Amino acid sequence: MIATGVREAALRLPAVPAYLYDLPALDEHAAAVRRALPDIELYYAVKANPDAELLRVLDRHVDGFEVSSEGEHAHVSGLLPGRPLALGGPGKTDAELRLPHHRIHVESPNELRRLLATGLEADVLLRINPDLPVEGAALTMSGPFGMDEAGVAECLPLFTGRVRLRGLHAHLASGLAAPELLRLAGTLLDTDRAEVNLGGGMAVSYTSPAGRFDWARYGAGLAGVRRPGQRVRIEPGRALTAYCGHYVTRVVDVKRVRGQAYAILLGGTHHLRTPVTKGHDQPFTVLPTGDGPALTDEPVNLVGQLCTPKDVFARQIVTSVRVGDTVVFGMAGAYAWNISHHDFLMHPRPAFRYLRA
Repeated sequence: MIATGVREAALRLPAVPAYLYDLPALDEHAAAVRRALPDIELYYAVKANPDAELLRVLDRHVDGFEVSSEGEHAHVSGLLPGRPLALGGPGKTDAELRLPHHRIHVESPNELRRLLATGLEADVLLRINPDLPVEGAALTMSGPFGMDEAGVAECLPLFTGRVRLRGLHAHLASGLAAPELLRLAGTLLDTDRAEVNLGGGMAVSYTSPAGRFDWARYGAGLAGVRRPGQRVRIEPGRALTAYCGHYVTRVVDVKRVRGQAYAILLGGTHHLRTPVTKGHDQPFTVLPTGDGPALTDEPVNLVGQLCTPKDVFARQIVTSVRVGDTVVFGMAGAYAWNISHHDFLMHPRPAFRYLRA
C-alpha cells in the first residue's frame, strides 16, 4: 500500500510515466536514522540516487557525501558547495585523483603512487578487502574492490607528510540486517586505526517494504564495539532513499499468451531497472482509473514497452488490472532511474515530480 498523499499526488500527475518523490517522508526517515547514530559520522552514498531535491533534504541530516566519479563530485559540489566529500570507487582517473576532498578511499598501491605523483595534499583511507565470511549478503564487494593484506602492506611505507593515512575503509557487502553488520563491525573496528569507514550495506527488503533496517540496534551496537576515541563513519545509500521514490505509470494493454496474463505498461525497465538488476518483483499498487479491458483476480505479469522479454517489473502477481489503470511502483528511490538504460528504443523520458510538505 502507498501513503494517502502519494496516492492523491499520483492521481493528479499531468502525464506518466513519472517519478514521484515524497520529500517529507525522506526527511522523516533521514532524521530517524540520524537520531539512531548520535556519535557516528553519516555520509550519503550519492550513487544510490543523485537527484538534486533528495540531496537537499539529506543535507539537513548527513555529515557529508560519498562520490565515486568526477561527475558526481561536480554535481554535489555545485549543488552544495563546501560540504565534505569522500571520493571512492575503483579505477580513478588522474583528474579524479586531483579533485578536492575530505577523504579519498585508495583502492590499490598503484592508485596511491599515482596520488602521490600529483604532489597534492590528501587524507587517505585505505580500502581493505579482508577475508571475512559474509553470510546472507545480497551482494559481496570482492574482486576489484579494495586490497588484501599484501596490498595494504605495500601501501604503508609510501605515505609522506603531504599524503596522510587517516584509517581504513571496509564496505564488504550489501543487503545485511543489523546483527550481521554488527558482527562484521566488531571485527573491523578491532584495530589501532583511529578512523574506520564501515561503508553501507544495510538491508532493504523489496518483498516486505515495511520491515526496515533496525537503525536503533545498529547505532547502539556500534557504540558498544568501537574503541574509545575511534572515529567511525558509515555511507548508506539505498537504505536512505529507496522508500521515498515511486514510479507512476499506466496500463495500455492487457492480454493472455499461452496461458499467462500480461499487463503492458507505459515506460519500462529503461526507466526503472531495479527489478531486473535485483531479480525481484517490484512492489506496486494499482489505482483503478481505467475503463478498458480487464484482468481480474489472477496471476499477472507486469511488463513494459521494450522489445525484449526481460522488460519485466513483476511476475505472476495475483491482482486485478484494467486498461487505463494507474500503477504506482514503490521502493523506487534508489538505483532506479540512475542505473537504467535510458535511451534504449528512444522512448520519452519520465517526468520528475515532488511531494512537498
